[in-house]
Amino acid sequence: MPIVGYQRLSLRDYPGRLCAKAIIPGCNFRCPYCTRQDLIFDFLGMDWVTFNDILGHLYRARGYITGFCIGGGEPTIHNGLLEFAFKVKSVGYRIKLDTNGTRPRRINKLMEERVLNYVALDIKAPLDRYGEVVQNKVNIGDVEESIRLLRRGNVDYEFGTTVVPGLVEARDIEEIARSLIGSRRFVIRQFKPGGCLDPEYDSIRPFSIEELEKMRALISPYFAEVRIER
Repeated sequence: MPIVGYQRLSLRDYPGRLCAKAIIPGCNFRCPYCTRQDLIFDFLGMDWVTFNDILGHLYRARGYITGFCIGGGEPTIHNGLLEFAFKVKSVGYRIKLDTNGTRPRRINKLMEERVLNYVALDIKAPLDRYGEVVQNKVNIGDVEESIRLLRRGNVDYEFGTTVVPGLVEARDIEEIARSLIGSRRFVIRQFKPGGCLDPEYDSIRPFSIEELEKMRALISPYFAEVRIER
């Protein structure tokens, strides 16, 4: 499985834990506000990180960091994900997966094999607007199945959405929240322009912290916890 980036210490990618993070390239979405188009189009020319390098660091860092985040890109599009997660798990780390939820069978397998401790599922938009936002064909049933797996399973999880003025706004967040009522956690992520897949989005002003707080107040009744990520 390709790994094109490795963060030896992250304070924010695994809630409540210090963690390391592997960046997995490739994605089946083309969200216009995405700022990591290099992971979509240019990763074959990027320097890859070897698992031996990661493993050496994880052995040295045991006791200091306890979590390991697998992010991207979209990690679940790669066949080697389960083997990679097994190897990291064997060293003694708790594993968090960042995913867009379009590969529910792969997520289910990871859960069945008990290699996941936390899943962050990125909900891009209300389900009836998914194609418009991700700019690609998507089987909405797959996203719905991934949501069901997390809500019914024993793995800790969160849902989250990036809010983008003119594309995904407060009314969309409320619609998403209604569809996820009773879930554990929801994260409202602030859009950050700069190097967007669609250059027009680089000139969009993100929602202010005051606007994000209003969104949080709007959807807080639907979840046990709502966070803002800036």
